[in-house]
Amino acid sequence: MTFRKLALGSFVCATAAMAVPASAVPPPSEERDAITSIALKVSSVIVDANSEPTGPAIIVVDDGKIVSIELLKGEDVYPAADAAKAGDAVSKFIDLSGYTVLPGLIDLHTHLSGDPSGEFWRGATNPPEWYTLIAAKNARITALAGFTTVRDLGSRTDQVTQSLRRATETGVTPGPRIVTSARTIAIVGGHGDTNGFRKEVNDALSSGFSCTGAVECAERVRTASKYGADLIKITATGGVLSQQGRGLEAHFTPEEMSAIVDTARTLGLKVAAHAHGARGIEAAARAGVQTIEHGTYIDEQAAKVMREKGTILVPTLMAFEGIKKNVGTGYYTPVVDDKIRKVGQFAGTIVERARKYGVRIAFGTDAGVFPHGENAGEFALMRKGGMSNAEALASATTVAAEVLGMGDQIGQLKVGYSADIIAVNGNPLADVSVLENVGFVMVRGKVIK
Repeated sequence: MTFRKLALGSFVCATAAMAVPASAVPPPSEERDAITSIALKVSSVIVDANSEPTGPAIIVVDDGKIVSIELLKGEDVYPAADAAKAGDAVSKFIDLSGYTVLPGLIDLHTHLSGDPSGEFWRGATNPPEWYTLIAAKNARITALAGFTTVRDLGSRTDQVTQSLRRATETGVTPGPRIVTSARTIAIVGGHGDTNGFRKEVNDALSSGFSCTGAVECAERVRTASKYGADLIKITATGGVLSQQGRGLEAHFTPEEMSAIVDTARTLGLKVAAHAHGARGIEAAARAGVQTIEHGTYIDEQAAKVMREKGTILVPTLMAFEGIKKNVGTGYYTPVVDDKIRKVGQFAGTIVERARKYGVRIAFGTDAGVFPHGENAGEFALMRKGGMSNAEALASATTVAAEVLGMGDQIGQLKVGYSADIIAVNGNPLADVSVLENVGFVMVRGKVIK
């Protein structure tokens, strides 16, 4: 049977498919997994954040990768070029007429194994298996929201995100591509180390990834690598939601920080640093971390070091929006409420200050502090900070792909790239908020929504 005949008789109507609520999307089945070659008929293609919409096109996907993108002209239904390339191999057609397709979005800061909660004591009652189920749920929700790749920076239990990474890659559960730091490396008693309980409970719940001194901190990096971390996450300063109330400035000594970064480098791993205080940001950047997460108190001096070192800021604005709604309601403990009030005065200007000082910005939300699936709300907050629609979109595609070292695989729609494709009704380069309502999602060539 020819490509053209298949095209005329085998379309899947997008409007009908998109009427199905997200909760009704079926899990992978043998029938769905057997489909490897798919053709998408679309009204327009945004190849990357620097390219204008193309107009009608056909995208052919095979074995998880984009094999052709052909623009339609005049009355063409399918050009002869597509028929020659696809032949009888195309087994499914999806009509996305009326929709603009673009690269799948990338969130560089998520916590898939957690949901928002002010009840810090839950960590003493929930078994590890619970967090695994929560992580699988949130992986699916995140993919349905159009995020086809995430960087998970700190899981609740050992091996949960390493296992989820494998499950989404092999199709055991629907979800995004996952790059994970697994556990977080912290100073003893600092943000990321279990605290707020009696000593014996703290000890029992400890992740085993806190450290003191350069040698011990280097060992934690090697242990993280041993158990499958794709990168290293450290809490370079105090944090907002932990029960540790000793400020938000630098935690590690310069020697400890350098030992972490240098050891990671020998293992081929990058380091992401949670950092709020300006001097903590500066110290982490000077040590050579790749990204600063949050960056609440970024100032000109810290930004200067970030520029010199090529350090990228991941501002996580949605996290600040999520937590400030619960201040003073009893949702958090008094020590946490106090920290939220302090950072709240600066959170709204992080992007504005970073841009003023010439710091590069990449997209990350801290999903898990606020509900998963609402990640795209970050775009509107970036726009408030002065970023253009194109800059905001680039931060979640080409720039984020660069951070991951995957710029030749994801972040753009190009032949040979992974078939991570989403569809929206509108043009995100004119109004980035349309990304808050994604109608179609394909991850690694498999239709998730």
